[in-house]
Amino acid sequence: MALQLDPQLLEILACPCDAHAVLTPGEDRLTCTACGRAFPVTDGIPVLLLDEALPGTGPAADGRDDG
Repeated sequence: MALQLDPQLLEILACPCDAHAVLTPGEDRLTCTACGRAFPVTDGIPVLLLDEALPGTGPAADGRDDG
């Protein structure tokens, strides 16, 4: 089952890392296009907390973007 979020919501959501990059929808999560972190979507609500994200592998995932 593919993730269903309002397209207007997806336009304004951004990764909470310093890069503030676009998030792309996946099966049950949103993935940052810069750091690669995957943020879960629980009951249709994106959980955009760095502590809750799965680690990323993108160019901004070097640990300097956490705050």
